[in-house]
Amino acid sequence: MSTFPTEYEKTEIGEIQIAPEVIEVIAGLAAVEVKGVAGMSGGFAGGIAELLGRKNLSKGVKVEVGQLEAAVDVSVIVEYGNRLPEVATEIQRNVKRSIETMTGLTVVEVNVHIHDVIFKTAEKIEESELSHRVK
Repeated sequence: MSTFPTEYEKTEIGEIQIAPEVIEVIAGLAAVEVKGVAGMSGGFAGGIAELLGRKNLSKGVKVEVGQLEAAVDVSVIVEYGNRLPEVATEIQRNVKRSIETMTGLTVVEVNVHIHDVIFKTAEKIEESELSHRVK
């Protein structure tokens, strides 16, 4: 994976470049928007999947970006009680749509890796209640 901006488009007055990290964030945001996704997974640390907060959305995403196309791998943790194939398919659709709409790149594949299934916790419910109070 490159850390340098990828050449995207040449215009009359210069080049437009989008860093791969930008595409990772777009993909991460699109993934957590899907109903049933508990969060992004940072991979396996000591045999268990690490649930990442909203600040680390790009950590569960890997992208390969060319000049006109992108391929994406998304690692997620899903809430118990959801049909995994349906959640994964919706992640694929949402990630593809978001990246293509925002960047103009063609997404050739979105691979979804489900690392864990968790129960909704009281902590997550408290966080959402707290965020509503702050607004």
